Amino acid sequence: MNGLKLVVMENELLRVSSFLDKGTDIFEFLYKPRDVDFMWRSPLGLPSAAKITRALPSGVGPFLDSYLGGWQEVLPNGGFPSAYKGAELALHDETPLLPWNCVILEDSPDKVVAQCWVRTRLTPFYLEKTFTLNSGEAVLAIEEELINEGEEEMELTWGHHVTLGEPFLDESCEVTVPAETVVTHPVEWSAGNRLLPGQRCSWPHVKGKNGETIDLSRIPPKESRSEDQAYLMDLREGWYAVTNRHRNVGFALSWSQEVFPYLWFWQVYKGGFGYPWYGRTYNIGLEPFSSYPNTGLDGAIQTGTQIRLRPGQNLRASLRASVYEGLMQVRRVEPGEEIIPAA
Repeated sequence: MNGLKLVVMENELLRVSSFLDKGTDIFEFLYKPRDVDFMWRSPLGLPSAAKITRALPSGVGPFLDSYLGGWQEVLPNGGFPSAYKGAELALHDETPLLPWNCVILEDSPDKVVAQCWVRTRLTPFYLEKTFTLNSGEAVLAIEEELINEGEEEMELTWGHHVTLGEPFLDESCEVTVPAETVVTHPVEWSAGNRLLPGQRCSWPHVKGKNGETIDLSRIPPKESRSEDQAYLMDLREGWYAVTNRHRNVGFALSWSQEVFPYLWFWQVYKGGFGYPWYGRTYNIGLEPFSSYPNTGLDGAIQTGTQIRLRPGQNLRASLRASVYEGLMQVRRVEPGEEIIPAA
């Protein structure tokens, strides 16, 4: 597709499509019984293979110019540009901009398993992940292993940039997450910001710039014309669920909380003006991350939330993405991916 290799995995309930030549980006997460795709699609469209490049010096362009929406694996620089040990790391550098290798380990009526791996170029990391779809389950399982192949200690940030959009996302959606605390971005960074910067509140309520109370668990309509960034922390467990009450369907994600203790909440409700959105986008990003804020590895080091890996040290993580129907509100996502409804 556009010269990009992709892998398509499907069973009776799900079709999951991922671009191998672009970071294993998951651009399609389709629930077949309802014909609902949960992934947000950027208005920039699908780049060609020739346009996925990394330019120096670092900046926001390499990621944003080829950003197609969906779900990216981000390592070692989550967020804006940073310089580290002589490497100039751009926005969300490096894994989303690299081609990955892939082998199909199993393709049977009962199970589909694909294993993907990549070595970063500016830093000495090896990352391997295995996708699994079991027959009859609306669940994508991901198992990952990260290794520092360098001969010196390395610092990094690691996360999953998961964005949800239309047709699934609308003002009937509710976000459920077992967070105690929400922290808004420390400074006002856009004319579309509606949240008072630099506040620390109890989830889900925060203050708006005009003094109003805003419930971040409820998705506002497009008419709000806003965009914001917040960070959810003090998670009791690593999961969230987004329920669309109009469509009676939802998307849930669970993950290794010890590796990804923070949840970034990117909110664009037709309020992202200027490059590259120009007011065209309506989406949320709910992104499990090792660190915060989104000011890159530099920012994570300042807050002391970066990951440190010794030479040869490895780190494992797992995630589960699933679809559910028939619930108006979720109380809990069990470790086995069972969705528990609210009473």
